[in-house]
This record gives sequence, structure tokens and C-alpha cells, in this order.
Amino acid sequence: MPRPRSLTTRQIAAAALAVIDRDGLPALSMRTVAAELDRRTMALYRYVEDREELECLVVDLALGPVLDRATRAPAAPSPRARLLTLLDLMREAVGAHPGILPLAVRHHSNCLPALRWREQLLEALADAGLDAPQRAAALHALVSYVIGELELEHQAAAATATATATGTAPAGPLVPETFPLLSAALAARAATDPAHAFTDGARTVLDGLGLGLT
Repeated sequence: MPRPRSLTTRQIAAAALAVIDRDGLPALSMRTVAAELDRRTMALYRYVEDREELECLVVDLALGPVLDRATRAPAAPSPRARLLTLLDLMREAVGAHPGILPLAVRHHSNCLPALRWREQLLEALADAGLDAPQRAAALHALVSYVIGELELEHQAAAATATATATGTAPAGPLVPETFPLLSAALAARAATDPAHAFTDGARTVLDGLGLGLT
């Protein structure tokens, strides 16, 4: 019997990402990844120490395109434009694999692409004239916006998909007569392309940070 070919951590991460994309994050385990690779579960431990390391590899693979595209993209004409580009790139990366969002949040402090993405945000904020405390506050606001917006966007998409599959309308306590402004705001948001809505929200955050004209 020939010995199985060696694996790379990238192959393992790709298999894990395939499991998440197909079956959802709850399906991720060393066992399911091993099955995806047609290997025994214990064989993976030659390459990956534990579930924690597996998750980090998945996040690195999924968010890698953010760093690659940001590096290759032509220089934006202003710090504000650079910030918008970086935020949009993160949305695109997570949007391609929405199941990894909880992992991206959990491992944001030890995932190299995410760390470099935040470093590039800080560089643009520095070029816009913000001092260190202002940059720290602005970074927190921008990262919080991206995480919150992506969670809302993909929760809504999942709810719509479930309703479509079951033929039922999403349930909720919202009564237009009781919440007229909120009902109108949510209806307007639902009628807006998600990418445009994301960018509009990002522009609003940047305006609030005093970066409307930079």
C-alpha cells in the first residue's frame, strides 16, 4: 500500500473552508476536514495541532485576498478613498465565505491578513492627519462597523433564504403603526443593494470621524 501523499496546511485550510461553505460553520471539525481530504482524522494532527490552529488557517486563507488586492490596487487619490477601498475589500472577502465571519472576529488579533489590513487602515488614518489617540478611536469605529454590518447583512440573507426555502415569511414583532420610522428605514435598506448600503454606511462613519474631505 503506497504511503499517502503529504499534505500542506493550505490544503487543509482549503478543505476546512469547503466544509464551511457547503455545510456551515457548525459542521467544521477535524473529522469533517479529514473526510474532505479522504484521510484519517489522526493524520491531520501531523500538520495541525488543534481546532484553534485549524480555525486560524481558515481565516488566513479566506482573508488573504484582502491583503493581496490591497497591495496590488493602484494608489487611491486620498486617505478617505483608501479607507473605503480597504473596507470594501474586507466585505468582499468575508462575503465570499460568510460562514467564516465568527472565526474572523474570534481570531482578528492573531490572523496575519487581518492585522495587516488594520495596519493599512491606520496608515491611511495617519495620512489623513489623525494623531495616535484619534487613530485608535477611528480604527475601533471602523472595525466595529465592518463586523456589525457584515453580521447584519448575512443574518438577513440567511433569514431570507430560510423563508424562501420554507415558503414562510420571516417572523418579527415590528408593527409599522408602532414603529413608523424604523419600518421606513428598514424598508429603504432592504430595497438598497447590499454593497451600496455598506459603502453608504462607511461614508457616514468616515464623515463622523471628520474624514469627509480628506
